[in-house]
Amino acid sequence: MTQPIGPVMLDLEGPRLTAAEKRLLLEPAVGGVILFARNVEDAYQVRKLCSDIRRVRGDLLLAVDQEGGRVQRIKKGLTRLPALARIGERFAQDQDEGLTLATDAGWLLGMEMAACGLDISFAPVLDVESGISSVIGDRSLSTDPLHVARLGAAFIDGLHQAGMAAIGKHFPGHGGVAADSHVALPVDERSMEEIKQRDLVPFSQLAPQLDGVMPAHVIYPAFDTRPAGFSPSWLGMLRESLGFKGCIFSDDLSMAGAHEAGGPSARATAALTAGCDMLLVCNDRAAALEVIEACQGITNKRPAKLRYGRARPDLDALTALGRWRRAHARLEALTDHA
Repeated sequence: MTQPIGPVMLDLEGPRLTAAEKRLLLEPAVGGVILFARNVEDAYQVRKLCSDIRRVRGDLLLAVDQEGGRVQRIKKGLTRLPALARIGERFAQDQDEGLTLATDAGWLLGMEMAACGLDISFAPVLDVESGISSVIGDRSLSTDPLHVARLGAAFIDGLHQAGMAAIGKHFPGHGGVAADSHVALPVDERSMEEIKQRDLVPFSQLAPQLDGVMPAHVIYPAFDTRPAGFSPSWLGMLRESLGFKGCIFSDDLSMAGAHEAGGPSARATAALTAGCDMLLVCNDRAAALEVIEACQGITNKRPAKLRYGRARPDLDALTALGRWRRAHARLEALTDHA
C-alpha cells in the first residue's frame, strides 16, 4: 500500500550529501529531492547520490529536469537527447518517423533516469511554441498545438513503456508570453478563447494520460488574476473539466513568478490551497526551511504513487539492449553538440 509523503521537494548543495542535508531529509514534511547540474558529475555519481539519499529516507521521490536540448542536467555517461523541437521538425516531414522518435525519446529517457536511481524527470514539455518565448523556444515540440498533442502522447507512451511517470508542463501553457517566470511574473493578455484553441489543446487531450502536471507561474487575466499554480480556478479546471487525476507539482516557489503570493510560507499555503500536491522550493535554503515548518503534518499519497515501481535497469547493461542502441543512435544524430 502506498504511504503518503510530505509535500516539500527541495534541492541539494552539491554532488554529495552533507551532514546537514541528511538531517533535513528526515523532516516529515520533506517528500522529495530535485537534482540540478551542480549535483551532477556523471551518471554513475548520480546513481550513488540517489542511493545515498534512499539510505537516509527510502520513501522520498527523486526528480530531475532532463528534457533534452538545453535542459539536460545529466550529460556525461548518458544519451545527449535533442531538443524536442528537432523531433517536431522530423514529424512535420514524416509523421510516422516523428512519432517513433518521440516514443523512443520517452522510453530512452525513462530507462536512463531509472538506471540513475531517479523516479521522475519533469517531462514532457507540452507548451506550444509561439516564437516569442525565450524560456520555451526549442523546448517545445511544435508551433502547432495538434502536433504537440500527438507527439506528447507518443513521448508519454515511451515513458510508460520504460515504467516511468510522465509529468506535463507548464499548464495551461507558457509559450504565449515573452517574459521568463524565473526572473519575472509573465502576464498572458490573450482571450480565453485563444488560449483554449491553442495552448490548452495538448493538456486537454493528454490530461488522462499524464501522471503529473506542473502549472506555469503565469497570470492569464482572461480567466484569473492569480498565477496558474496559485489558482483554484485553473487547477480546478485541470481536475474537473480535463479529468486529470494525478499529482500537481508547483513550479519552483523561489522563482520570481511566484513572489506575487507573498513570503515562502504564504506561497506554500497558496499553492496547497489552490490544489498543488507537492511544492518545489529550490536555490533558497532559508525559504525551504520556512516552507517545511509551514507544512508540518501535511501528507499526500499522490506524489508517492509516482515512485519508480519496477526493477531498475542497470546503467552498464543498457548498451546491450537493441532498442537502446537504435534509439541512442537516432536521437544523438539529431542533437546539436555545440
